[in-house]
Amino acid sequence: MAYKISDVCISCGACEPECPVSAISEGVDQFVIDASLCTDCGACADVCPVDAPAQE
Repeated sequence: MAYKISDVCISCGACEPECPVSAISEGVDQFVIDASLCTDCGACADVCPVDAPAQE
């Protein structure tokens, strides 16, 4: 099950470099995760200061 970034994202960018498969990119208003690339590792959730990434 892929992770998804919720609306509480503050666009700090902490998650993007932690993703081992480069599934995270900067969207219009916040960062987004490409579900087709996400391997459900949780690295993004581990570093997020506001707990925005969560499993769908």
